[in-house]
Amino acid sequence: MHSSIEARAVKLAEYIIENDTTVRAAAGAFGVSKSTVHKDVTERLKRQDPVLWAQAKAVLDRNKAERHIRGGIATRIKYKGE
Repeated sequence: MHSSIEARAVKLAEYIIENDTTVRAAAGAFGVSKSTVHKDVTERLKRQDPVLWAQAKAVLDRNKAERHIRGGIATRIKYKGE
């Protein structure tokens, strides 16, 4: 694996942890696709830095569990005009 890809995986994970953010937000901040963020953090980082991977995974798992709530709030705002 290239060192730039490894470095990107670490930076993405640190960004997700520090900002408590989603894959989509991290992708926008780094100018890469959601697929790239997901692959970097869930696959590449796991082999490279298991401790950092576990911390990032905890944030991503929580975001996944809350995803339906954020979607419902966004829909409510869209139709009620809040």
